Amino acid sequence: MRITDLTVHDVRFPTSATRAGSDAMHTNPDYSAAYVVLETDADLAGHGLAFTIGRGTEVVGAGIRALAPLVIGRSLEGVTGDMRSFWRSLTSDDQLRWLGPEKGVMQMATAAVVNAVWDLWAKSAGVPLWRLLADLSPEELVSTIDFRYIEDALDPDEAVDLLRVAVPGRDDRVRELIEHGYPAYTTSAAWLGYDDAQVDMLVREALAEGFRHVKMKVGVDTAADARRAETIHAALGGASLMMDANQVWGVDEAISAMAELGRFDPWWIEEPTSPDDVLGHARIREAVAPIAVATGEHVQNRIVFKQLFQADAIDVCQIDACRVGGVNEVLAIMLMAAKFGVPVCPHAGGVGLCEYVQHLAVFDYVAVSTSLEGRVVEWVDHLHEHFVHPARVSNGRYLVPTAPGYSIEMHPASLEEYAYPAGPVWDGLLR
Repeated sequence: MRITDLTVHDVRFPTSATRAGSDAMHTNPDYSAAYVVLETDADLAGHGLAFTIGRGTEVVGAGIRALAPLVIGRSLEGVTGDMRSFWRSLTSDDQLRWLGPEKGVMQMATAAVVNAVWDLWAKSAGVPLWRLLADLSPEELVSTIDFRYIEDALDPDEAVDLLRVAVPGRDDRVRELIEHGYPAYTTSAAWLGYDDAQVDMLVREALAEGFRHVKMKVGVDTAADARRAETIHAALGGASLMMDANQVWGVDEAISAMAELGRFDPWWIEEPTSPDDVLGHARIREAVAPIAVATGEHVQNRIVFKQLFQADAIDVCQIDACRVGGVNEVLAIMLMAAKFGVPVCPHAGGVGLCEYVQHLAVFDYVAVSTSLEGRVVEWVDHLHEHFVHPARVSNGRYLVPTAPGYSIEMHPASLEEYAYPAGPVWDGLLR
């Protein structure tokens, strides 16, 4: 099977109209995707995307197109036979690398392409991505990872050993997840743009739907945050509350704000400051304990994650499926998290991210961490209807995906209707 073409779609949903997705830093997002399709000379195609929030999607699309010459013409067997070299060929092109390296727009473009390749590989094997990963031997799995820059924290032999230790009981863990699902938490109940009455109603609805973990957005005004937190905390009863500042605070601001908000007993404070500030996170973590510090959705690569782990800067690792360079780099981060004893709770607050990260979470439990303690996956309840095989949650738990691939393929009608700027939805809105 040979990759014959790469096409890019700019797909945007006008979520700013309802303030869905709003937070302290991103007040009017239009959930969007730079969406890539890898065509082949067979009956299969690989699909991937990089999540964006409106303006700038065209920039990520340009990054994806810049990678096309490095992908078109390759055979799937040649790529999957040496995934590490394939990944490095995208991240280390001697001219494109200058735009990173391994960060920002080009890293997100890499993720879209790399994830499309994994989607194609899983489809060709006739299995969901999590099963493809779990069925690889420890040695095969480790061979897909680029350990450059992280061997001082985790080397390939250590990674193989971590995976070997997790082999016993694997089938039992698969059966457990198929029967009971993977624990989820919801962010949909408490976007910052929602008023207090709407938040109270949505939190109660979430509890009725079986969720035992709810996350609220904070960061614009501490007094208003405290008022909303009091309402949510009262509605939750014994369920868990998490808070997310979306990077809006400086280090001292974060410590001061959590001194006030800590009385509502949040499990964690997420993205309390800049995702690049490793030492700032470490200082915040020390100051706000026992409240946990979580971050990851904007951490740009495995090297920054390595430093967060080495500095004891975070309690929760929130990998994002398309912020770092796709499945290969996610595997590196998961294995480092396992070595350092940090639970992985994937970020999924965006279009397609729930579809993506359900596979990563299932694989992590089945083949890496072997534990569900302190582990939940974010759920955002919108836009799933645009996917051929949407993520599903029942009674507050993700159902294990069963369709072949990475669950990211969108309906052709959605790609057409929400195409920016010429799709019917946007043609009407932009007039």
